[in-house]
Order: sequence, then structure tokens, then C-alpha cells
Amino acid sequence: MNEHQHKSALSESQSNNSSGNVSAESAQRIRDSRRNKSSEKSLLKDLLEGNKTALGRSITLVESNQLKHKEMAEAIVEGALPHAKKSIRVGITGVPGVGKSTFIESFGSYLIEQGKKVAVLAVDPSSSVSHGSILGDKTRMEKLVTQKNAFIRPSPSGDSLGGVARKTRESILLCEAAGFDVILIETVGVGQSETTVHSMTDFFLLLKLAGAGDELQGIKRGIVEMADAIVINKADGDNQKAAREARLEFKRALQLYPPKPSEWKPQVQLISALYEKGISEVWEMITEFKSSTYKNGHFEHNRQEQNKFWLFQSINDHLKSQFYNDPKVKIELEKQLRLIEENKTTAFTAARALLKLS
Repeated sequence: MNEHQHKSALSESQSNNSSGNVSAESAQRIRDSRRNKSSEKSLLKDLLEGNKTALGRSITLVESNQLKHKEMAEAIVEGALPHAKKSIRVGITGVPGVGKSTFIESFGSYLIEQGKKVAVLAVDPSSSVSHGSILGDKTRMEKLVTQKNAFIRPSPSGDSLGGVARKTRESILLCEAAGFDVILIETVGVGQSETTVHSMTDFFLLLKLAGAGDELQGIKRGIVEMADAIVINKADGDNQKAAREARLEFKRALQLYPPKPSEWKPQVQLISALYEKGISEVWEMITEFKSSTYKNGHFEHNRQEQNKFWLFQSINDHLKSQFYNDPKVKIELEKQLRLIEENKTTAFTAARALLKLS
């Protein structure tokens, strides 16, 4: 080592000492932080340029439970937010077997032919036993998945209430920032998935089957009341007569509901997703809805109300996570569970004891 190098090394050593002897661990954290920020900027830049690989990686970060991934995901979502206002968000729900994937395949392909960029966020059911999911939407949408202007992201629903993936809302924002004009959110179609998807979309589309015996059940469950359109699928072949009768029945049912705040009158349409019949009419209806609600101010008002709802939802999720991860709560929870098993306390008394710890 020459004299110059020796002085340089000595100067660096003195600098480290004067700053309080920065530990190797602290230095590594600083390097990791700088590396993450550089990675965030690069990923966000690619995302805003419409890179589908960057979009997929960003959604993976959003869905991750790791702390370092959460921090990166938050930074990317914040950076994407100003660019996430130009799409139409369409929720699609219906019972299993109604043909949601077939409809999305036909509908998405039609939209791409019209020059649109289409993102599909398909929520796959997770097993309550193994917690695994099939993630088979890409195999069911063989034509759409090959399209340059299509992005299909199957996500496991996990234990998310409502059957919608835990981070679906953030994924919607990322898709919009990546330049997708139409975001289609397919739900599991069970439990409260309809309510959840309704709270994050502009247009809510309910797929039905004629002659399946669930017309009145659907009305009882209140799903019809939320729907902006009822689309009866498989209206082809011998099923056409039953489909027309179902359309008439739903039209009568819709007249019983009070007017919507959007001033939109829900429509009932017949389609055959398999034979791609009635698909263009569905898009014309959604376009008409967007134009109408833009004019009367409901479109923007609805999005603002949804943002407020998700603020409170996020706070609730955070508080719940914070509560159950508290070491004192974990210990006391085990104790209270044993007392309940031994019939020495009630669930309400146990809950009060736990809440006093937070």
C-alpha cells in the first residue's frame, strides 16, 4: 500500500469512528435500503411504460407478507397512484359453472379487437384444507392469454373475506398505471364476494344461467339489487327459450327495486359466450353506463366513496394484524382458549380480557 492509499484508508477509518462506529449490520441495512429504492424506481419506471413483467412483479410484491416486500409495494403503489384514473373497472360474478372464464375470454378478445388493453384479475378459490389454489384461469383463457394487449393474473383468494384476493384493490391501481383501459375482476362467486367486488368496481355485472333454479334465490340474496346488469349466458341451442323467459323474469324483478343513486336502470341481456354472441352489446351497455354516470357526476363520486371505504378497511386490517401479532396477546389468547375449553369463562369475557392488553 503506497502512502496515498494508506492515508485514504486511515481517513475512512477515522470517518467511521467519528460517526459512532457504524456496525456492519447497520451498514448492510443502509446498503439494502439504497438497493431497494433503486429497485423500486426501476420497477415503477418499467411499470408505467406498460411492461407486463414489471406489472406481474409489482403485484407479487403487493401480495407478499414479507415486511421488506410490503415497504417496496407501498412505494410502488404510491408512485403509480397519479397514473391510475383512466380505466373502467368491471366486476364479474356468478355461481361456479355459469361460464365466467368463457365470458371473459370472449369479452376480453372483443375489447382487444376494438383497440383496448385488457387486464384480468381472476381470483381462484383456495382450499380450506391445504390452502393451495388451482390458478387455472390462464389455461381456461387460451386465446386471451396469448394477446399482446392482455394481462391475466390469477391470484389465490386465501382466507380473504368476500372471496376477493387480499390485495386486489392495489392490483387494480397497478394495472391502471400500466396503461390498461379495462380491468375485469372475476370473483370466486361464493359467500360475500359480490359485496366485496362491488366496493372496488365501477360497473357490477352478474352472470346468470337460464333454468338453473337460482333466479329467485339470487333475488333473495340481494345480488340483483347490486347489479348494474344481469347477463344470461348460454342463451344458445335448446336453451334459447328458457333464456328469454329468464330475461323477462329478471326484468320484472328489477322493477321492484328502488332507483339507484347512479340513476342507471339495470339492463338484462342474453349472450352466448361460447359462440361469442351478444358480446358487443355488453360493451355498448358498459360504455353507455360510463357516459351517463360521468355526466351526472356519480362515476367520480362513487370512486371517492370507495376510497373512503378502503381507508377504514385498511385501518381495520392493520389494527387486527397488530393485535394478533402482539406477544402479550398471543400468550393471553392461549390462556383464554384453554379457559373456554374448560368452561371456566365465556367468549365475551375472554374477549374483554384480551382487548384490555392492546
